[in-house]
Amino acid sequence: MEKRYLFEFQIYIFLFKAEKIYYPLLAAITIPMNILTIFILIHGKCGLSKCITCYLVAMAAADMFVVIIDVILRQIPIVYEEQFIFMYSLPLCNIHAVLLYAVTDCSIWFTVTFTMDRFIAICYQKLTTKYCRQKTVIIILGAVTILSCLKNVVWYFMFTGQYWLSNAPWFCEVKMHVLQSRIWGTIELLHHILTPFVPFILILLLNVLTVKYIVVASKARKRLRNHNNSPKDPQMESRRKSMILLFVISGNFILLWSMFMVYSIWSRMWEMGYRSIYLPYFVQELGFMMQLLSCCTNTCIYVVTQTKFRDQMKKAMKYPFFLIRKAINL
Repeated sequence: MEKRYLFEFQIYIFLFKAEKIYYPLLAAITIPMNILTIFILIHGKCGLSKCITCYLVAMAAADMFVVIIDVILRQIPIVYEEQFIFMYSLPLCNIHAVLLYAVTDCSIWFTVTFTMDRFIAICYQKLTTKYCRQKTVIIILGAVTILSCLKNVVWYFMFTGQYWLSNAPWFCEVKMHVLQSRIWGTIELLHHILTPFVPFILILLLNVLTVKYIVVASKARKRLRNHNNSPKDPQMESRRKSMILLFVISGNFILLWSMFMVYSIWSRMWEMGYRSIYLPYFVQELGFMMQLLSCCTNTCIYVVTQTKFRDQMKKAMKYPFFLIRKAINL
């Protein structure tokens, strides 16, 4: 037993040291990449519809704010606590918590709404003209943002303004009467169920239904086109590209959030007395690292799956050098 705990502690120490490099590097890469992604998408030369572009811009912006509020203002101060000791005197932690959980909810639920949009566009084409419109997308994204903020206002009243700077799901000092109440445990458990457990289920369900529809439709159209000796089907090719983008983004979200979700729910169940399974503490550290990695992987997904986005990124990265060369020639 002692050897096991010693082994777990050594892994935890290794991860804590790795985080001192990992989080600053993640912030240094993710913020410029998301800014570049937003710029390219807004420029509108990636061959994507305005509807998809709105979702992808919103997802990139939410990911960028997660990095700023979580990585820069939370994780880096935790791993470099000695340099950020001044934060203990800042009575802002409960406000910070509300913003952090709200922007995290936005990042997750924007992925859900994007999945829903693609499901309707592919499976219910009659609704596409009504639902998959830029105005509708803006209303949906705005509603998700407002609901995310309202849902997380509760943390302002449950936390104090004092920073705790511990790498736990909550990083503020908790009010004593709240910590000892069952209401606190229930709210925290519901928080982790709504984000990200429910999104997990919705994304998996929508993807399964989308795959089922595409497989059936593809077989029917293939038989019809073979009968008529028709050339390659551009509609099915467009669906295939949308499906690849959707599945890679959804799969990336599920993969990178799974460990954090499992540990968060297990931790609350353990504290409430349900102790059938033991998970080592370093699982939480890995969960945090993988969860935050999801904020910079969407750009990589666009590069891999979207040829026009890749071309626009190359042009954007060459542009500063073009300006420098032009200035030198003057």
